[in-house]
Amino acid sequence: METSMTTLSDGLTAIFNGDCLEVMRESVPDGQVALIFADPPYNIGKSFGKSKDKWQSDEHYAKWCYDWLELCLRKLSDTGSMYVMTSTQAMPFLDLWLRKRCTVQSRIVWRYDSSGVQARRFFGSMYEPILFCVKNPKKYTFNAHDIEVEARTGAVRKLIDYRKPTPAPYKTTKVPGNVWYFPRVRYRMDEYEDHPSQKPEALMERIIKASSNAGDLVLDPFAGTFTTCAVAK
Repeated sequence: METSMTTLSDGLTAIFNGDCLEVMRESVPDGQVALIFADPPYNIGKSFGKSKDKWQSDEHYAKWCYDWLELCLRKLSDTGSMYVMTSTQAMPFLDLWLRKRCTVQSRIVWRYDSSGVQARRFFGSMYEPILFCVKNPKKYTFNAHDIEVEARTGAVRKLIDYRKPTPAPYKTTKVPGNVWYFPRVRYRMDEYEDHPSQKPEALMERIIKASSNAGDLVLDPFAGTFTTCAVAK
């Protein structure tokens, strides 16, 4: 698994090609990373080059995840944040493990459009879960102003807030809730790469803007298509 690191201020990016456990132990400084985005293989049988992301059992997969998560927490600064993705089936294992070692600030749902193949005997999955975790719930980076979106009440319905001493229109923007809609990366889109689980740049932009500042060190233990590097730069 490739590991990438990038700093935001000068555009410098370091890419390490190797096992993420070994690379993090040997090449990533402890307590220095401001933001970690971890998007590992999901243990659902997708092909990554010559290998498939399928472990012997859910327990084997969870144990592997605990190993790299422990390292990630060690690399994270005292005021750092970490976003973790995995399959809906595996996320409960990671959620229970992480909540004992850090604070899970938000459980985010990344919602997207349906694929061409539709489920016929169950309700098909149209989302992926994301955990937003921090070491110190009283002190961490969160640039709310940089990620505000249009507020339907204020911007669309143009309602007046009469609870104020002087009635005024509702604010037209707000911080997003924990259900995010971003289309998946499709073939022939400008950002498309040949990868089975590429994440959209818009998703990464929200995370990086919210939880890091210029000059911060950002770590992606599973570099994939290097979207984290590209967006941070």
